[in-house]
Amino acid sequence: MSKNRASEILKRLRASIPNPAVELKHSSPFELVIATILSAQCTDERVNQVTPLLFQRWPDPTALAQALPEEVEEVVRPTGFYRNKAKSIQACSRHLVERFRSTVPETMEELTSLPGVGRKTANLILGECFGKPGIIVDTHVGRVARRLQLTAKQEAEEVEKDLQKLLPKKDWSQGSSRLLLHGRYVCLAKKPRCPDCCLASLCPSAFSPGVLPPH
Repeated sequence: MSKNRASEILKRLRASIPNPAVELKHSSPFELVIATILSAQCTDERVNQVTPLLFQRWPDPTALAQALPEEVEEVVRPTGFYRNKAKSIQACSRHLVERFRSTVPETMEELTSLPGVGRKTANLILGECFGKPGIIVDTHVGRVARRLQLTAKQEAEEVEKDLQKLLPKKDWSQGSSRLLLHGRYVCLAKKPRCPDCCLASLCPSAFSPGVLPPH
């Protein structure tokens, strides 16, 4: 896999998705951290229906940390796995209060020390909130990267390392955001829209039986 080909992929995605906006609604790093934890195995759309009430009732780490667990569970119930998610966002809030004076930290090491926050979420926060380069690897990014043969790895952290070698550091955040959105709306898991894909002529998997089901 050449950096030139990766550069052409980024160029086409830049034209196709000029503004790779984060689809989780938020007005602060804290809100984005909490929303991302809630987005596990849930659509961003559903999370966006829940977070306005959540942040209206508990607008900061202190308030959410001190909330009654059963009340938090009831609010986040529509996102699924609500008991575990309520526990995670309250633990995360307590950690922010106790260790970081209620301020979301700006380093990978500190971010991943927060309950419920892994590298994917940390890279999202670094890029979206602090302008620091980070490659987001979720199921969409992993799938698209493998189909494009940008990686052969399955583990998210290994995919991240492969993409770091191929993509210029300045493009890590927005480049991976574009891969994510391309996977969410075009390079679908079961029925990828190869005829509509701006990367089809560069993609070894395009229109192949293993990717595109027969009509």
